[in-house]
Amino acid sequence: MLRYNTTMKSKKTITILLLWLTAVVAQAQQFTLSGKVTDADGNAIELATVSCLEQGAVTMANLKGEYSLKLHSADSVVIKFSMVGYQTRTRVLRRPRGNQRLLISLQSMKALDEVVVTERRRQTTATEQLDTKNLKQTPSTTGNAVEELVQQQAGVSTHNELSSQYNVRGGSFDENSVYINNVEVYRPLLIRSGQQEGLSVINSDMVEKIGFSSGGFEAKYGDKMSSALDIQYRKPTRWEGNVQASLLGGSVFLGYGNKKFSMSHGLRYKTNRYLLGSLETKGEYKPNFLDYQTYITFSPNERWNIDFIGNISENHYNFSPSDRETSFGTMENVKSFKVYFDGQEKDIFRTLFGTLRIQRNFTSKTKASLLFSAFHTKEQETYDIQGQYWLDDTQTQEQLGVGTYMEHARNYLKANVMSLKLMGNHKSGHHDIEGAVTMKWEKIEEQAREYEMRDSSGYSIPHSANRLDLIYSLASSNKLSSTRFEAYLQDTYRFQSHGEKPWYFTLNYGVRVAHWSYNKETIASPRISLAAIPSFNEDMTFRLSAGLYYQAPFYKEARDTSTVNGTTNVTLNEKIKSQRSIHIVGAFDYRFHMMKRPFRFSAEAYYKILNNLIPYNVQNMKVVYYGKNMASGHAFGLDLKLFGEFVPGTDSWITFSVMSTKQKINGVSVPLPTDQRWGVNLHFTDNFPGTERWKMTLRLAFADGLPFGAPHRGLEYQQFRAPAYKRADIGMSYLLLGSASQKPTIRKPRIWLGIDGLNIFGISNVNSYYWVTDVTNHQYAVPNYLTGRQINGRVLVEF
Repeated sequence: MLRYNTTMKSKKTITILLLWLTAVVAQAQQFTLSGKVTDADGNAIELATVSCLEQGAVTMANLKGEYSLKLHSADSVVIKFSMVGYQTRTRVLRRPRGNQRLLISLQSMKALDEVVVTERRRQTTATEQLDTKNLKQTPSTTGNAVEELVQQQAGVSTHNELSSQYNVRGGSFDENSVYINNVEVYRPLLIRSGQQEGLSVINSDMVEKIGFSSGGFEAKYGDKMSSALDIQYRKPTRWEGNVQASLLGGSVFLGYGNKKFSMSHGLRYKTNRYLLGSLETKGEYKPNFLDYQTYITFSPNERWNIDFIGNISENHYNFSPSDRETSFGTMENVKSFKVYFDGQEKDIFRTLFGTLRIQRNFTSKTKASLLFSAFHTKEQETYDIQGQYWLDDTQTQEQLGVGTYMEHARNYLKANVMSLKLMGNHKSGHHDIEGAVTMKWEKIEEQAREYEMRDSSGYSIPHSANRLDLIYSLASSNKLSSTRFEAYLQDTYRFQSHGEKPWYFTLNYGVRVAHWSYNKETIASPRISLAAIPSFNEDMTFRLSAGLYYQAPFYKEARDTSTVNGTTNVTLNEKIKSQRSIHIVGAFDYRFHMMKRPFRFSAEAYYKILNNLIPYNVQNMKVVYYGKNMASGHAFGLDLKLFGEFVPGTDSWITFSVMSTKQKINGVSVPLPTDQRWGVNLHFTDNFPGTERWKMTLRLAFADGLPFGAPHRGLEYQQFRAPAYKRADIGMSYLLLGSASQKPTIRKPRIWLGIDGLNIFGISNVNSYYWVTDVTNHQYAVPNYLTGRQINGRVLVEF
């Protein structure tokens, strides 16, 4: 028994000794790697990623660029240092032991001939950076690739594939600000349909960066209530160009650059004649849209930068309708609407836009810019169209309505907007301070005359016993000359908490003020946002933003109407005030790997308190305001987005949004005209198996229909909702010449052949309604459908 106990004690002692030796060996095999990550000038690179993929270890540098990482020793340990905007570096450590210190300098991408992006920038503000690399391989109906990319984001909706306009979280088309190189841009004012829309001022061939915010954006973005789109043009570094042609138009781009000088020239042509041929209204469509744009930069030395953007756009829309036949209703109750037309429409939209910027770099951290911009538009909308219609019940052959209508318009508008902006930036420690002062001069002239006559079954509508009245008549003769003063100041402050495992924070705060001479209103708009990266999981980011946002009235919002003897007269309301919205946005981002590929999940919940609203009606793409601040309301919802490489080397995403909006007008609570209660968007890209020469892009949109009601009545009577908008587009591209993985420094030409299936399921989406009244004063809403199924072929030559 004694021998047994002695044996057991010996075994226990040996076990303890082995465990101790194992711990000593394991401790000897571990080492600590620390150091600092800087740029070429020795400045710390904040939040740089330091990783050892073989051991699954990763950390981030703090706000001083310092890092520390515990690893296991081996014959060779590979360490990777990466940060968006810098070249990724890799170092190999041979049999490391104890404490190792490694100082790494990363080179900026601007100094590289070849750029390889290894990770995506973490979003620490309300502005998301959108990828631009696949804009030309995506099926397109408008030719405006940037806006179509924005339309697929969470919280953004569109119900018209012919238009590049979009709604954001319940806002109208006019509530979205757009900037190109820090200058706000405008669009034509008389556009009333997607058929009339030409090419937007954004040329996708020139775009380097796209920043988009759907709410809670910074003070530097102007006085709009819904969203901000920030476009930065790129500077070519050598000769480059491309030529693209399709059944919907074509484009030519040519660029050149060196260390001191760069230039970009883009010529675009668009005709949606082929696409409009699928509409139910048949006739002779002659839309022609032409656009030229240039971007020139000159840097004589490191202290001075001068750049210029010029744009000329000429849009013509000519249309002579012949006939139309529409069937609508339910399976048990089908109605047929037939119209024979006479007359034509001729529209011209001519716009000029230019900016000149002179920038002085006092130091590497301080700079000032003087920006001058000018916008001119001359618009003409004229039509005389007569239609004779029959409305029948297809089952009983009963004639429900018969009549004639006549539509007339002579609308002319000229607008000039000039601005002078002084802008400054200064970086000090962890602060990035930015501010600007802007003066704008506006001059707008409008001459408009519209009317519509309806003769139903022998009498005019509205019917009067002793006179002939028109159902709609409008007259406008107005001029507006005014000045605006705008200024903002904001700071982005990056800091961290104390302790071994700190939290990392990004705080943006600022204020914006503005004054409009026309209504003598001064507004102040404070805004703040905070992003936090927690210590317990560096792949997570929490964001919270809030602010007071104003929609400063422009010419359209100030147009007030009064009806006398059946004629609606337009005057300008000098007492119009800015619409107001308080944004509260909470967001969560999570980066993860699935199937060994990177993904990102984002969720944003928002609540908007709306006051001083100017109610409006939407007919097709035309927004008509009441001209008075007479409503209040709210909008709240949730936006979800899953983004990643579902297929290696390609970008795909799916979004889901839910929203509820209300506004109170004259004591009646109704939804906003853009109340899209839910929406789903899918953008999926793939390569054909076994080859990189074939690429496929699929776009799906499924969104709730919008509220509507009978025309020339108040929003209080919009008791109907249009059917859901459903659309699927697919594009396939084949690389006929060149390499799909061609390096940027190689200048060999590439030729892409593509074919797009537009609305591949042939779904009849409703754009708007034409209302027919029978002799019993019963109204029928006849749907105006959008485009049908079409095939588009395209060719792209890059050199």
